[in-house]
Amino acid sequence: MKPFTRPPVAMLLTVLFTLMLQAPLTLAAEGQQKKGPPRGLPAEVITARATTLQTEIKAVGSLRANERIQLRPEQSGRIEAILFDEGQRVKTGTPLFRLDGAIYQAELKEALAKVHLSEIAYKRAASLLKKRVGSEQERDSTRAQLQVDLARQALAQTRLDKMRVIAPFTGVTGLRKVSPGDYVTTGQDLVELTDLSQMKVDFRVPEIYLAAISTGQTLKLELDAFPGQVFDATVYAIAPAADSRAHNIELRARLTNPEGKLRPGLFAQIRLILASDASSILIPEQAIIPNNGGFFVQRIAAGNIVEMVPVTLGQRRPGEVQVSSGLAAGDVIVTAGQLKLRPGMPVTPIFVDGSKPAIAKGE
Repeated sequence: MKPFTRPPVAMLLTVLFTLMLQAPLTLAAEGQQKKGPPRGLPAEVITARATTLQTEIKAVGSLRANERIQLRPEQSGRIEAILFDEGQRVKTGTPLFRLDGAIYQAELKEALAKVHLSEIAYKRAASLLKKRVGSEQERDSTRAQLQVDLARQALAQTRLDKMRVIAPFTGVTGLRKVSPGDYVTTGQDLVELTDLSQMKVDFRVPEIYLAAISTGQTLKLELDAFPGQVFDATVYAIAPAADSRAHNIELRARLTNPEGKLRPGLFAQIRLILASDASSILIPEQAIIPNNGGFFVQRIAAGNIVEMVPVTLGQRRPGEVQVSSGLAAGDVIVTAGQLKLRPGMPVTPIFVDGSKPAIAKGE
């Protein structure tokens, strides 16, 4: 067995010096391996999300009552009584005015008397004919006279009935324009009757939307008289013809008014909802980059690398724009600092919307 010999001092120094040179390189490699891809410029980003987007048309219109008429008498006469209070809710068939009908009452009594005589004459003629004493001509003549007298009775009764003005539908009376004792003529305004249980809204849209509109569509109403409130209505009628001068189409919608606070004539701002898409992608408009007639966005790919993506734009909203194609829910896009970034550059994403989805970083 050979005796142990110490290595020369020069050899030990050489080995030690070599280890010292390799240590920093090894530590740097380990640090680089732990950190992953190199950190790039900071960029503000958001995560694209699917949201419900409604395709709508904006218009203006005005409210009108469900039913609204001006009550007028069909015959002239003196007002004998007013049977309602102004602003009162009345039901269908409720008498509102009674005119002096003494003349027509007398005419009705006369007609009744003639009918009575005609009935007696007809019965006598019919009885004589059965006994073969009378003639068929006499029976037919008395029967015809009875029918004439019955018609005159009905006419007198109708004239007497028309001396009362009744409510043709349930509604609220307005301010009357006459007083008891006034003599009114046929067609003179007496009082307005309005049905406020439901309201209608009339508005117009450009004719280019003809294929997109239909009955049953919903719309939102905003009224200056009720700021901050939104009312729902439903389209139930579309005009059969377009306006040849303005090139628009008139629509009519209906909305409920259970509390009766809405009034005819109110100005309305309208949003007609044509369609609703629950998978629409909306992004801030500052994320859009126009280039050579197209539109692009900068998307963060795996490894926090920037890439340019062409997109197709849809509807615009204040501060937002719809992306019809090119992006999907969950994509991370740059919203600020695009001028400093180029495709293929690494970035340090700063999520300004509070989200932070997992992004593949090539680890």
